[in-house]
Amino acid sequence: MNSKNAVNNLRLLVVIVVSSLLLAINMNTFVSTGGLVPGGATGLSLLIKRSLAKFAGLSLPFTPLNLAINAIPVYIGFRFIGKKFTGTSLMVIALSSVLTDLLPSYVITYDTLLISIFGGILNGVAISLCLKNDTTTGGTDFISIYISEKTGRDSFNVILGINVVILVIAGLLFGWDKALYSIIFQFATTEVEHMMYRNYQQVTLLIITKVPDQICEMIYSQTDHGGTIIDGIGSHEKNPRKIVYSVIAGSEQDRVIRSIKKADPDAFCNVIRTEKVIGKFYLRPHD
Repeated sequence: MNSKNAVNNLRLLVVIVVSSLLLAINMNTFVSTGGLVPGGATGLSLLIKRSLAKFAGLSLPFTPLNLAINAIPVYIGFRFIGKKFTGTSLMVIALSSVLTDLLPSYVITYDTLLISIFGGILNGVAISLCLKNDTTTGGTDFISIYISEKTGRDSFNVILGINVVILVIAGLLFGWDKALYSIIFQFATTEVEHMMYRNYQQVTLLIITKVPDQICEMIYSQTDHGGTIIDGIGSHEKNPRKIVYSVIAGSEQDRVIRSIKKADPDAFCNVIRTEKVIGKFYLRPHD
């Protein structure tokens, strides 16, 4: 193993530990204090745990329930996404579950609205931290990634819809106030994910430059996406211009723009959010 791989593996290990710790702290502070159901496989595990305690008088640890609920999503991960990616995700699932059972509960505030917002933000940060480092917190993340890779579109809103169904069941069992606050929690989580993790969002680049061939080569070397060179004419001075047209992943945007300005400091670049791409759009594999 070379030094670069060793550094990457060490960074991934740190991400797994930090994300698991954040998830467990969130569960034992915001989620438990507010009586929230965070959605996804974790929320379903918590819903079953609370239902058994309330209606059957059974107190079960969180870890075996969460591992059992995640069994099908983990299978989807191993089968369709990637073995290494799923293996590291399973480490996050197991470690966060064990830490949830071991760490003590701590109350920061009893204001349920504050709990919903800041708990959702913390949850979104933990999930995005995993996704940006090629792992995940499990559950519906596997389903979201699978749908996104099959369709080429951001599927977080689909997962939000699934979570709403889980929260409706929670509302019927434990009261609508907790369910509605849980929707706020999940919405905050989804918004943070949209902001921090943009791999399944696309942007269109329109670049007016003096070195179009160099720009196209750079885009391809960094993103594996091609570019199209278009002839144009400046409307004011009527000088000929070259325009590079390319569509890349949103997560690659900042890095590519920095390289564009380095290659041509006078380049004019227009970044447009792309709603939908029809045709082949390359997505880097997780493994």
